[in-house]
Amino acid sequence: MTGGNSGQSSPAALKPSDFVHLHNHTFHSVLDGLTKINDLVDKVKEFGMEAAAVTDHGTMSGILDYYKTAKNAGIKPILGIETYVAARSRFDRDPAKDKQRFHLTVLAMNNTGFHNLMKLSTQANLEGMYYKPRTDHDLLEELNEGLIVLSGCASGEIGVALRDDDYDRARDIAKWYKSVFGDRYYLELQDHGHPKSNTHWDVQAKINEGLIKLSKELDIEMVVTCDGHYLTHDHQDAHEILLCVGTGSYLSDEKRMSLKDFELHLTDPRDIIAHWGEEYPEVIRNTKKVADRCNVEIELGRILIPKYPLPEGENEHSYLLRLTYQGLLQRYNGASKEEAEKLDPEDIIPQLSDEVRQRAEMELGVMGNMGYEGYFLIVQDFINWGKSQGIVFGPGRGSAAGSIIAYALNITDLDPLKYGLLFERFLNPDRISMPDIDVDIQDTRRDEVIEYCAKKYGEDHVSNIATFGKMFGRMAVRDVARVLEVPYAESDRLAKLVPPPNQGRHIPLSVSVKEDADLRKEYENNPTAKEVLDYAIQLEGTIRSHGVHACGVVIAPDTLVNYIPLEMAQKGVVATQFPMGEVEELGLLKMDFLGLSNLTIINNAMRIIKKVYKEEIDLAHLPLDDKPTYELFQRGDTTGVFQLESAGMKRYLRALKPTHFEDIIAMVALYRPGPMQFIDSFIRRKHDEEPITYLHEGMRNSLENTYGILVYQEQFMQISKEWCGFTGGQADTLRKAVGKKKIDLMKKVKPEFVEGAVKVGGATREMAETFWTQLEEFANYCFNKSHAACYGLIAYWTAYLKAHYPDAFMAALMTSDHDDIDRLAIEITECKHMGLEVLAPDVNQSYVEFGVVPAAKQVRFGMAAVKGVGVGAVEEIIRAREADGPFKSVEDFAKRVSTSKVNRKAWESLVKAGAFDALGDRSDLLFNLDTILAFASKLQKEALSGQVDMFAALGGDKLMPSVELKASPVKYTSKEQLMWERELLGLYISAHPLDNYDAFFEEQTIPLHACTPQIDGQKVSVGGLVSTIRTIVTKAGTKMAFVGIEDKTSEMELIVFPRLYEQLGDSLQQDAVLKVSGTVNARDRDGNMTDEAKVIADEVNIVTDKELNEYQSHGRKMTAPKGRAAVKNKRYPRKNANGAPAVTAAASAKAAPAITAKPLEKLETVYVKVKNPSDRDLLVSLKKLCSQNPGQNDIIMILGEDKSNAIRLPFRVDAQRNLRAGLAELLGDECVKVK
Repeated sequence: MTGGNSGQSSPAALKPSDFVHLHNHTFHSVLDGLTKINDLVDKVKEFGMEAAAVTDHGTMSGILDYYKTAKNAGIKPILGIETYVAARSRFDRDPAKDKQRFHLTVLAMNNTGFHNLMKLSTQANLEGMYYKPRTDHDLLEELNEGLIVLSGCASGEIGVALRDDDYDRARDIAKWYKSVFGDRYYLELQDHGHPKSNTHWDVQAKINEGLIKLSKELDIEMVVTCDGHYLTHDHQDAHEILLCVGTGSYLSDEKRMSLKDFELHLTDPRDIIAHWGEEYPEVIRNTKKVADRCNVEIELGRILIPKYPLPEGENEHSYLLRLTYQGLLQRYNGASKEEAEKLDPEDIIPQLSDEVRQRAEMELGVMGNMGYEGYFLIVQDFINWGKSQGIVFGPGRGSAAGSIIAYALNITDLDPLKYGLLFERFLNPDRISMPDIDVDIQDTRRDEVIEYCAKKYGEDHVSNIATFGKMFGRMAVRDVARVLEVPYAESDRLAKLVPPPNQGRHIPLSVSVKEDADLRKEYENNPTAKEVLDYAIQLEGTIRSHGVHACGVVIAPDTLVNYIPLEMAQKGVVATQFPMGEVEELGLLKMDFLGLSNLTIINNAMRIIKKVYKEEIDLAHLPLDDKPTYELFQRGDTTGVFQLESAGMKRYLRALKPTHFEDIIAMVALYRPGPMQFIDSFIRRKHDEEPITYLHEGMRNSLENTYGILVYQEQFMQISKEWCGFTGGQADTLRKAVGKKKIDLMKKVKPEFVEGAVKVGGATREMAETFWTQLEEFANYCFNKSHAACYGLIAYWTAYLKAHYPDAFMAALMTSDHDDIDRLAIEITECKHMGLEVLAPDVNQSYVEFGVVPAAKQVRFGMAAVKGVGVGAVEEIIRAREADGPFKSVEDFAKRVSTSKVNRKAWESLVKAGAFDALGDRSDLLFNLDTILAFASKLQKEALSGQVDMFAALGGDKLMPSVELKASPVKYTSKEQLMWERELLGLYISAHPLDNYDAFFEEQTIPLHACTPQIDGQKVSVGGLVSTIRTIVTKAGTKMAFVGIEDKTSEMELIVFPRLYEQLGDSLQQDAVLKVSGTVNARDRDGNMTDEAKVIADEVNIVTDKELNEYQSHGRKMTAPKGRAAVKNKRYPRKNANGAPAVTAAASAKAAPAITAKPLEKLETVYVKVKNPSDRDLLVSLKKLCSQNPGQNDIIMILGEDKSNAIRLPFRVDAQRNLRAGLAELLGDECVKVK
């Protein structure tokens, strides 16, 4: 361009499609861009435009999503980035010189340019990160091929120079870019510098003038852009809120970062034409010219599997064949590894059964046709390497367990033939889709496996995968409220009104403000709430941060940056810029390496067993019919057992009484929302309490193992094969169609299914239609059997270890949970239940982890589990102990253990936790702690300077300095010492604060463990120690509390409503001892029964030491009520995911006969008449007498002679002889009636 109006065109001649937005930010410009990609594409199309660019700040994370969305909408996607250019080199990080960085708009012109753009973005992230990912001139020059560059906004190199009136520098910069990029370099005018712009900015106007001058002088063409950060002008205020969230500012801050002075929305092209078309039509046409030059095609759906390094003379097919058949010989014929490796496949095949051979041939054929042989070689390689290093892997996860090849290669540990696991559930022979083998690894050694892969295939071939943390519902409300300075209590209340996700799916705020009654009322009646929610609705779904996927790892056949851009994620971890789904769409090999703590527990238990009992456990060969293990399941003793430790699961296991592994698989699959309704029927059928029926005899083979109840996806796939004549591929297509509710596919599959059932299965058309209807409902919760079987096997492993080596298993379990006090408390209670004694930590006996005292049924507390004592401190104590033997005294400990590694905090924590109890009194040690540490420090400093050696040379230990410990003037009480244990260990070890309350609680309350859903609605008295207090503010603005209490064996939650909470005031504190009267509640909001019982408190009394001392025991224990209280016959129908009532428990067969509960025995009521209601002493005596005889009988008091003056007292009594005699003595026989 050479100047102003050339007369070639007029605004009238320009069309919207002649302009292309080349500078746009989406919500991938984290906390700076607000535009969603779908909205951007829709708006571009609405404007009549044919192309648009996305240029997010420093990232390409939205590029693939934009590419697909734009292509689908018929819009040409221009792929770019607004990169940051370092002031000097990208490697420089001098705070005085390198905090400044410049913006530059870079677009991919062709596929070479797109690859260079990925490299540019990657190197800026991995090499140039200093506050922001920065590139530099060297990198731009190196990677210039195929790139188009625009000079950028007011923060670009040229923009800053012109703003500073340094035209010469601006010219030099422009010359450099032109010398590198030639005609691929454009000067970028911005619309908010035009006089006609609604938000004309004089600074940008000044920059625009300079750019026009440069254009004429250097013959560089110009384009006009709008720097879009949000979709329309209506989003400007919400964008300001977003900027405040990103910068941690309040909206009211005058000095905060703001873009309010400019219109940075996706401007209507007609406005651009009106502004620029008269004088500079070329700057509009040039945007189209740039768009026309940009042609990038991204190929999706490729298969990009790395090449597995093969032994000489082998190809992928021959080597997989060899490993598979050698593995099958070991798995099915019991051959040793050495024997199998000597044989070739042709020698092995005749030795295998027909079933095994045919299944293997089928699977190998499918894998060969799909090109996945290398994939299996890669997976088996790192798993077998890991197992050789002693790393524990799960038996498989997901559908891969349906492959006999995976079983042969040790990828999985479950026999798919024995357990009816289908290969087609893993790989559908009728469609090519990337296989997906998820791998569970003990969580402490996951990184070793990733490192092995990186070394084998190249460090630059392997990466973690990014995830995007998005601003959903409650978070959006909290963020907006903070920016608007809404008080925290109000903000918290408003956020909690937002409905939580439904089955893991977020409900949009825009839906909730209409459909949720409470939120709608707040929105309509509270102006502050309306303002917060309106902004939150606009912000919801924007990206708030980048993270790293918990288990996703990508392995590429070549340098990863040739396929995908990378970034530096949290804690210096390299991750892809694209998320998991897009990595798969590109065809890259994505592996799920999930770190599973249960596998670490198994590994630690096996290590302890080997060390203490000298026994090696081989998980792959554990018998799956072990009697003690099934007895453990039948007792419901499954605390710590993977997947099976919830209260509800324990209850079902006790009822089911599992006798074989199929029962465990079924429980894993059934114990979830939805299919849980079938568990009772499943249990009754197992025990012949309900007939096992089938809709059609042709289903027997598929449903026999689950007593006629459809539980797994594999079962209806098998039914479709056997009953309808489907191929394996058709069966998997059916699963996908029904399971994912793909309507078009379902319409196509249904006629084939019905026709097949009639022709092949001999069913009537009506019967086939009936089953199809049931199938649609079952598909909502039918579970993947392969997945259930794999997790069932881990459950079995953990149960086996617990049954045979209880001390080793519990030590490993507690080591895993050492930093979770709540879990530890549950596990130590379980130890007591198992007859294991948990010993306090001891500096002469404990190690880092929990340990086992051989043959003593004792577990010793690990010192690292003591709060305030790090692993480094424990290792130093063990070093000193192993070097010179046990510590003889506290003085000996002080001399030998480094004070730099075991500091004052660690000393104090160990003393308070009882780790020095064998060497001294806790009170005395704490009183002398400063003296001891000063002595230790002085001694160790002298040792370093050689002075101590002189003492030793003169007279040995007699002349060595020593410390004198003084008796503490004040001794800490046993109660205080127990509180220390609770604080530092998470529980009480040496004693329990409720030890002195045994008689009181046995006679005045029922145990907490007796409060179960079976006594829902009953009035009870309970007691215990307050462990937690959580308060909330109700919608009415009053406070209520959820109080955790515990007795010596159990714990539960009390609900204290506002009126009672207000009465209690400050007396309700942690560690207070309570006696509570209330009602057992085991129902959810909708009135449905749950697995957990709570008590709604009617009366709360603090039990003081004085009351305890004055209490006179009468020896009668209080008994718990039996059966649920009578409730109104109102139930809320269970609903499925679509809101429709779910099918009943016997949808797959005939309904079971209804079971009628026996009516509860009616309890007597005590009536007492108080002739003189003004006699206060009499009333006090009456209450005292009743409190000494608590029970389950109501008591009604009649005041005076008027029978209408009757009140039901807020507690219950035991209407036995003692109470009656006491009442008669107090009030007179005629004033007491029980009926």
